[in-house]
Amino acid sequence: MASGTGSVWALDIGNNALKALRLTDTSRGIEVTGFECINYGKILSGSGVKPTEREELIAFAVRQFVKSNDIGKDNIIVSVPGQNSFARFVKLPPFDKKQIPEMVKYEAAQQIPFDMNDVQWDWQLMTEPDDPEAKVGLFAIKTDIVTSELEYFSRENLQVSCVQMVPMALYNYLVYDRPELTKSDTKATVVINIGAENSDLIVCTKSLVWQRSIPMGGNAFTRAIADAFKLNFTKAEKLKRTAAMSKYARQIFQAMKPVFTDFASEVQRSLGFYSSSNPDTSFTKLIALGGGIKMRGLLKYLQQTLQIPVESPDSFKKLKVNPSDQAKFHENVNDFAVVYGLALQGLGLARIESDLLPTKIARQMNWKNKTKFFILAACMLLAVSVASLLRANLDRVSYNGNASQRRKVDNLVRDVKKARLDVQLQHEKAIEARQALDSSFAIFSYRDVIPRLHETIINALPNAKNNPQQKELYEAFANKDIDLILSVPRKQRKQLLVTSFTADFVADVEMAAFGTGKITKKTRTPSYEREMEYAEPRGGRLRKDSRRSRRDDEEEQMQQPEEELGGAGFIVTITGYSPYRNINELLDPVAVENNPEKWGFITRLMHLDEIVDGNSPFVLFGKTDPQHFSSSTGVVTLDSKSTKMPDNIGVLKKENVAAKSKNRQKGKDAGVLVDSMTGEVISQQVKLNEEGQPVYDRRGKAVYEVHDNWFILKAKFVWKDAPKASEFEEEQEDSRSSQRRPGRRYELMDD
Repeated sequence: MASGTGSVWALDIGNNALKALRLTDTSRGIEVTGFECINYGKILSGSGVKPTEREELIAFAVRQFVKSNDIGKDNIIVSVPGQNSFARFVKLPPFDKKQIPEMVKYEAAQQIPFDMNDVQWDWQLMTEPDDPEAKVGLFAIKTDIVTSELEYFSRENLQVSCVQMVPMALYNYLVYDRPELTKSDTKATVVINIGAENSDLIVCTKSLVWQRSIPMGGNAFTRAIADAFKLNFTKAEKLKRTAAMSKYARQIFQAMKPVFTDFASEVQRSLGFYSSSNPDTSFTKLIALGGGIKMRGLLKYLQQTLQIPVESPDSFKKLKVNPSDQAKFHENVNDFAVVYGLALQGLGLARIESDLLPTKIARQMNWKNKTKFFILAACMLLAVSVASLLRANLDRVSYNGNASQRRKVDNLVRDVKKARLDVQLQHEKAIEARQALDSSFAIFSYRDVIPRLHETIINALPNAKNNPQQKELYEAFANKDIDLILSVPRKQRKQLLVTSFTADFVADVEMAAFGTGKITKKTRTPSYEREMEYAEPRGGRLRKDSRRSRRDDEEEQMQQPEEELGGAGFIVTITGYSPYRNINELLDPVAVENNPEKWGFITRLMHLDEIVDGNSPFVLFGKTDPQHFSSSTGVVTLDSKSTKMPDNIGVLKKENVAAKSKNRQKGKDAGVLVDSMTGEVISQQVKLNEEGQPVYDRRGKAVYEVHDNWFILKAKFVWKDAPKASEFEEEQEDSRSSQRRPGRRYELMDD
C-alpha cells in the first residue's frame, strides 16, 4: 500500500502517550518530515483512571495532533495492541498456486479462535511464489476493538487507510532498518517492546515472525514501589522515574528486584517455548524498545539472565532527520519504532502488508475518494458532448467540400490492396522455397549421433583421465613415442587396444538381436586397422556394399527387467586386445561400484552420465541380461579359429623358410603376432628353457607363454533423445534416394 502523495502519517495510541511520525519518500531516501509525542498527563492503565477519563485523554491528544499538523491528503495508518490481536503462521501442502486463497480461507477458519463474523482478518504469503512449500501468515483482531479505536479519528474527520498490529509493525521496522539481523531462518533476532501494562515479544527470522504478549510492563515496577513504600500510584511512578538520583535508590531497586526476576523469567519462558517448537533456531540478539527500557539496570539484568546480547538502539539507521530536530527526535527514538514500521507499510516498503481495517470502513473510504472522480467524469462527459456536436457540424461541411480528395484516396487504397496481394503471393513462394530447402537439408539431421556415441565409448576406455597414474604412457602412445612406451613393462600397461567397433541403429533395442547392422565404415590408422560399423538415421554420403550380409544372433531370448525401458538405440560390438596382466580388471572388476578410481571399461559404460559431465545422450541397456549384453575374453594366439579370437588382432610376423624349418624342429611356431606399433610379441609362444629347447608338461604337451588377451564386447545403448518412430519414418522417407532400399547394407564413406 504505497501512498499517493509520497508521504504518510503513522499513529500509535499507547498507555502513556500518542506517538505520531510522518515519513516522506524522497530522492535522497526516507526522511522524517514530522513527528509528535503527546503525553496524556496520566498513565491510562494506572489506578484511578476510569474508562470515560481514558477516552477523553485519548480524544484530547488526537485533537491536539490534528491542530498541530497539516494532514492534507496524506494516508494515515494506525496500530492496534498486540495483546488484543492474533497472528499465526502455517505451512500449506503442495498444490496449485491458484488455490492458495481458498486454502487460506479454510486454514483461517480452523486457526483463528474467534467467530469469523466477529473478526477482521487478513493473510500474506511469506515465502517466494515459486517455493514448493508455501508459508502463510494469518492475522486477525476483533472488529469491535478496531472500531472503538477508529472512533477517535472519525470525530476529527480523519480517514484511516490501514490498520496494523504492533508486533508486525516492529517486524517491518527490523527487516527494513536492520536487514542484517533477518537474513536466516535458523538465526533469530528477538524484539521486545516494553510498554506500561504489557510487553510485546517478537521473534524475527527471514520468513517467519512469532509474537507473544507478556502481561508485565512499567506499571508492574510502579506497583512494587507503591506496595513497598505505601504510596499511591502517581507518587510511586514519580519515585520510579527519579530512582537513580534518589537517596533511597538502594531501597527502591530492592523493592523492584522481584519484578525484575519475574519479567526476565517470563521472557525466558517465552523463548524456551519457541525453541521447543523450532529446535534448529538460535537467538543472536535482543533489541529492546519502548518506554520501559528507561528502567535503570533492566537491560543488563536481561542480558545476564538470558545470555543473549541486548541492544537498545539510540537512532534509526535508514532514516534521515532534519538536523534541527535530531535532539528532540532521539529523546523518544525508542518510542518511535512502532510508528516507524507502520509508516514503512504506508510507503509500500514493508515486508508484511496485512491490513485489518474493517471492510465497511474501507468501502466508505473508497467511495468518498472516488466522489471527486465522479464529478470530474460528469464534467468531462458534458464537455465531450458539446465538442462532439460542434465537431459533427464541422465534419459535414468539410466532407461536402472534399469529394475530389476522396476519389484520390479510393484510387490509392486500390493500389495498396493490389500491392498487398503481390506481397502475399511472394511470401507464399518464399514459404515454399523454405520448405524445399528444409527438405533438402533434412538428410543432415542426427548425423552427429554416431560420432557422439563413438566419443562417449572412447571416453570410457582407460585413458589419462580414468587412470592418471599412467598418463605419460597414454601420451606416449598418442605421440607414437616407442621408447617411452617400451619403458613401461608390457604386463603393467593398462590399455585396451580396440581393433573393431560396430554400431547398428535399431528402432527397439529390447527386441533387436546382435548383428543387425545397416551401415559400415572402415578406417585405417598407421598402427591399427579398425572396422567401425554404423547405422545412423541421417547424414553422410552412402555407397552400396554387397559384400556384407546380416549376422544372425542365436542367443536365447530372456525377459527384460521391468525397471529398464527400451526404445531406439544402437547395438554395439567392440573387439580388441590388452597387454595388461589381468584383462578382467580393466573390463569389469568386482565390487568397485563405490570406487570410481577402480572402475573398468564396462563399469564406466554403466555410468555414462558421470564420465560425460552428467548429460550423456546414451544409456547402457540390459547389462545383467545375456540377451542384451555379453563379454568374452581369451588368449591371443595364431590359432584364432579354435579360440574364436576376433580378426585384426596384431600383425603376423613370418620367418624365412630356413628359420621356419629349424623352428619346427625345435617345436617353435612358424610365425608370431606382434604389436604393429612397438613390434612386441602379443601371441602366445612355446616356452623355451635355458638351452633354447621347448618346455613340455607331464603329458608331453608343449608349455606356452601367454602375452596378450583379446576381448569381444557386445552391448546395447538406448538413445535418450531419439526421434519418435512416426517422425523418424517420415524423415527417412523424405530423404531416402531412389537407390536406397530397407534391409540393404551400405558403406559410409568419408567426404
